[in-house]
Amino acid sequence: MKSRTTPAESSAPARHHTLSPSPWIRRFAHLVPSGARVLDIAAGQGRHARYFASRGARVLAVDRDAKALASLADVAGIEARVADLETGQWPFAAETFDAVVVTNYLHRPLFPHLLSTIGDKGVLLYETFALGNECYGHPVRSDFLLRPGELLSLAQPHLTVIAFEQGRTDEGREAVVQRVAAVGRAHEWPPHLSARDASAGS
Repeated sequence: MKSRTTPAESSAPARHHTLSPSPWIRRFAHLVPSGARVLDIAAGQGRHARYFASRGARVLAVDRDAKALASLADVAGIEARVADLETGQWPFAAETFDAVVVTNYLHRPLFPHLLSTIGDKGVLLYETFALGNECYGHPVRSDFLLRPGELLSLAQPHLTVIAFEQGRTDEGREAVVQRVAAVGRAHEWPPHLSARDASAGS
């Protein structure tokens, strides 16, 4: 089933509300090097596109909301593209990205495409609502809510999982979320210890 939303039932109820990046995205942004090519899915007004562009990344911000993307027209380092990723062919089949960022958005048929889009050294940063969120507000339908451990199960067979969280949060508002930060098998993580660091830990 496609997660086509209506004004009354959205998988991203506050997506355009603030331009402050998610604390989860800020926490693991160091995994994405300066100069990286970043795909921001369901970017809205581009809070994460702006954040990664400010860190030297080249960002492709994708959303079906042309009005929201219009605010990115003059932001250096960002290409905005209007596309409905829930219909038609996956538009990035011939491309790879150094990082894929998804927040407050869920359309399960995209999962295989997101994984194939990440290069061997790439990064996946994903955060969205999970079952239990219906107790706190939209979204409430299971189409838009991750099942327990679902993001972890998505990432583990293909990527190295750096961190995973699920549960209630009160960042901005009370909600139940899942979050994963994962990297491709060739990504240089954990960072190599310097000789000084290694001796300090011995």
